[in-house]
Amino acid sequence: MLAISNAVTIADWEIELNAIRSAGNGGQNVNKVATAIHLRFDIKRSSLPATYKEKLLKLSDSRISSEGIIIIKSQQFRTQLQNKEAALERLKELIISAMVVQKARRSTKPTKGSQRRRMDSKSKRGTTKVLRKKVDF
Repeated sequence: MLAISNAVTIADWEIELNAIRSAGNGGQNVNKVATAIHLRFDIKRSSLPATYKEKLLKLSDSRISSEGIIIIKSQQFRTQLQNKEAALERLKELIISAMVVQKARRSTKPTKGSQRRRMDSKSKRGTTKVLRKKVDF
């Protein structure tokens, strides 16, 4: 059972874990042992609350397929158990990040002082450029 929050949990039967052979370093261990984990989680069939499902399906994340299935591959560790824990943790982080509400941006106006300083600097720059011109008698 994967606990997302105090009220929300995901049952083990909802998460499909497959052990596959890992790519990369590891010597002969790579060729013999299936240490990488391939995690699949179907959002639509899950027991998550409706708000969680909606926000997850709206995410534009490459790990979420068009059918609403989250696919996570974990192969950073050399043991199957560590990769399993890492994949479950990444699933949990993805679900939690979908529920974070971003603060609304408030548009602000520049202050009178900053506007005045900006105009002063522009006029100073203009006078500097005028003084660089050729003097015509």
